[in-house]
Amino acid sequence: MVAGPAGGRPVEGGGPSVPQSWSLSWLTVPTPLPSGPMHIAVTPLGVAAAGYGGRDGETPPCTDPAKVTAVTERIGAYLAGRTRELGLPIDWSLSSGPHRTVLRTLREQVPYGRTITYGELAARSGVFEDVTEPGLAARTVGQMMAANPVALLVPCHRVVAADGIGGFGGGRVGIDVKRWLLTLEGVLEPTLDWNGPL
Repeated sequence: MVAGPAGGRPVEGGGPSVPQSWSLSWLTVPTPLPSGPMHIAVTPLGVAAAGYGGRDGETPPCTDPAKVTAVTERIGAYLAGRTRELGLPIDWSLSSGPHRTVLRTLREQVPYGRTITYGELAARSGVFEDVTEPGLAARTVGQMMAANPVALLVPCHRVVAADGIGGFGGGRVGIDVKRWLLTLEGVLEPTLDWNGPL
């Protein structure tokens, strides 16, 4: 957790806080995900934070109807399988340095319906060229994914272990969210309890 802007609440994800002249405003988006609704923070530049599981009472609430409609409709369309792109701008203020580089590499190079291993993402990002300890780069990427401030928009659910699905923040519910999203994108076959679009 990091401190938000002056007078604001902490924001998930780590990294620097948004500039003090900007304020985060929050909205909750209903979803069919196992975690329930998503909580989203927006700034003038775009979505700055997105997390699974709604958090009632985030202040200040977003009062811009255009932003609320755009975020709600685009996430809804994506999770209903009507689009493969969210098309929402990202405010990258809550990530910096190597973390931002890895997140941008993931967003730009791993499209809908594809996965990448932690180690492959580490190599592709170019951030870990001087790391010689076996497995360290992959473990670090795993920690970076857990600290992704803009979940779903930067698809950390597409980053998997070399020998399986890998982890996901939020414990058992987090793994269920990851499986749900990978099923939506056609990476995993639907199970009998699948409640998403076919």
